[in-house]
Amino acid sequence: MSGVRVLVGTKKGGFVLESDGKRDKWTVTGPHFGGWEIYHMKGSPADPNRIYASQTSGWFGQVMQRSDDGGKSWEPVGNEFAYQGETGTHQWYDGTPHPWEFKRVWHLEPSLHDPDTVYAGVEDAALFRTTDGGKSWHELPGLRRHATGNRWQPGAGGMGLHTILIDPTNPQRLYIAISAAGAFRSDDGGESWKPVNRGLTSKYIPDPNVEVGFCVHRLAMNPSRPDRLYMQLHWNVMRTDNAAESWELVSGNLPSDFGFPIEVHAHDPNTVYVVPIKSDSEHYPPDAKLRVYRSRTGGTEWEALTNGLPQEHCYVNVLRDAMSKDTLDDCGIYFGTTGGQVYVSPDGGDHWKAIVHDLPPVLSGEVQTLS
Repeated sequence: MSGVRVLVGTKKGGFVLESDGKRDKWTVTGPHFGGWEIYHMKGSPADPNRIYASQTSGWFGQVMQRSDDGGKSWEPVGNEFAYQGETGTHQWYDGTPHPWEFKRVWHLEPSLHDPDTVYAGVEDAALFRTTDGGKSWHELPGLRRHATGNRWQPGAGGMGLHTILIDPTNPQRLYIAISAAGAFRSDDGGESWKPVNRGLTSKYIPDPNVEVGFCVHRLAMNPSRPDRLYMQLHWNVMRTDNAAESWELVSGNLPSDFGFPIEVHAHDPNTVYVVPIKSDSEHYPPDAKLRVYRSRTGGTEWEALTNGLPQEHCYVNVLRDAMSKDTLDDCGIYFGTTGGQVYVSPDGGDHWKAIVHDLPPVLSGEVQTLS
């Protein structure tokens, strides 16, 4: 029977949650790297045993970890990476002095077809890639050299490159998002980049024709329709149907269009999920009710999903990388909260159940579907 593995990064370690296809009973292992912030854990779509983890500490810096047995054991990889072609000028472990040095790895995006190829988005915003399973990392410098780079500004959480999407029909096409610069697209495998923010609106940016400066929180895509993307902006939920050449507002009847995560159903590119919070200063659900909102129409028309979720005195948040899905026939939706709960809905959002209740604050959650 098929199963699922949920990879949960928290403020005090990583956790691995596994279940069979019923997604009813779960085993939980961890914490892996206890005491460290695990910003992101993600498995390879090409190898169910391969997992990468971003392990960060204010004292010891950045460590990259790799597992080849589904999270049972781990090996530190990527002691050194190349900065614009210079090998050995910076170490992940101890931050060997360098004119430019990033703070942490926010997001890992493995190749769809090669378990040894992974992209890494870092803070301050830059993009790296490994093609040898994490042993060495090389920056794709065309992004930071973009002509708009001197106008990028950090969001409240820093200037992190937090989203990476790979077009499944064209691996040379990549999308990334930076807070608070905006969304960018590459059509040549990351060598050059184009801002793709036309149609975005922000009350902080009065010029509607500005190229960059938007605080994008998250991008999402369904592989069956890769030219359609969804975006959770700092305010507003947006959609594009033309590979991000332009965006339209689809917030519709949401109680608040501020939030961090956004996810698309595995089998239906018209079904999308968000978790609204009250505002950019009050990071908890409207009316203190934890509600996932689902649209089956590509946005604009939204329904509240509440069955199994707390509907009073709830003040948790769901961060941008803390929502995911599986690809089973009955698509499961997952999210983790800053209160340490991880929820699953095995029926696309109709019913929710907490897998665990008392983890450290959840930073990220990713799902591997196991055959």
